[in-house]
Amino acid sequence: MPIKRVFQGSVDYLQVLDEFGNLDKKLEPKLKPDMLKKMFELMLLTRTYDDKSVKLQRQGRLGTYAPILGQEAVGVGAGLALQKQDWALPTYRETQIYYIKGVPLEKIFMYWKGIEEGLKYPEDSNTFPFAIPIATHLPHATGIAFALKRAKKKQAILTCIGDGGTSEGDFHEALNFAGVWQVPLVLLIVNNQWAISVPRSAQSASKTLAQKALGYNIPAVQVDGNDVLGVYKAVYEALEHARSGKGPYVVEVITYRMSMHTTADDPTKYRSNKEVEEWRKKDPIDRFRVYLKKKKLWTKAYEEKLMERIAKQVEEAVAKMEAYKSDPHDMFKYVWQEMSDNLKEQMAEMDKLISGGG
Repeated sequence: MPIKRVFQGSVDYLQVLDEFGNLDKKLEPKLKPDMLKKMFELMLLTRTYDDKSVKLQRQGRLGTYAPILGQEAVGVGAGLALQKQDWALPTYRETQIYYIKGVPLEKIFMYWKGIEEGLKYPEDSNTFPFAIPIATHLPHATGIAFALKRAKKKQAILTCIGDGGTSEGDFHEALNFAGVWQVPLVLLIVNNQWAISVPRSAQSASKTLAQKALGYNIPAVQVDGNDVLGVYKAVYEALEHARSGKGPYVVEVITYRMSMHTTADDPTKYRSNKEVEEWRKKDPIDRFRVYLKKKKLWTKAYEEKLMERIAKQVEEAVAKMEAYKSDPHDMFKYVWQEMSDNLKEQMAEMDKLISGGG
């Protein structure tokens, strides 16, 4: 009996703007100048917010924080590809998506300070709070996509996971469900080369992480994650695919975490400065600046004025965060839809302690 091939798959690599700012005109998304400037401004805002957050943590004014440095194109490109009606469930390193979806910057700061109200987002933002445990949110995102399909909504949900998260069972269970039920889910794998101290090479023998989707009959693409135009194009097309009823899509972005995993981490113990410096040459903001300059959309004066506005915006958000006063009653009021007798007793006991009665 002759041997016949029953499956063959491949994953394409997408890059619109290379590390030197050179453009592939055939792949360039047709975006208006205002949108291109918005991309640049959001990446600068992300870097400024990120730098401020690290400094606040070192000063004891924020809790443990997960830096974004080097990955600004991921959250900005993906976030701008979303439509208002779409849903988003990112991880803690794509907080730009929350901002783009309408979550105030001070709310994001509040979360990192340990103020739980920082996770109470505007209802029309169509976002869910991110989960710290790795990959546990993926089955939830798939369930939400299933609900959208059942309700016949022309909506999709974008969720994210790191390279290390693809080694978790939740990742595979979510993709298996998504593939079987053909739900409107876009899963963004943010391959930043390191899962804390574990390198990508120790996570999987797969040539790409995107190809894991093929085992679940889900299409996938790999894209240069430091190319904001490439990220936007890949995620936009994946969302269109999902939203139109064609099922889930996986996008793997290749980027690099130039800073520490979190402020509790010391990356010098497991990677070389030479490696970091090589990736610094691929900085997403630098290459996009070159692109804007060629299109006559950038000047030094424009960026200087922009940075003044961004610095003021970040400082105002920090001031709002630090001025916020939590209501301790909330820890009892929002456990269940209605407060139980036990919770009412505990809240009364707290009030007694606060008033000095015990």
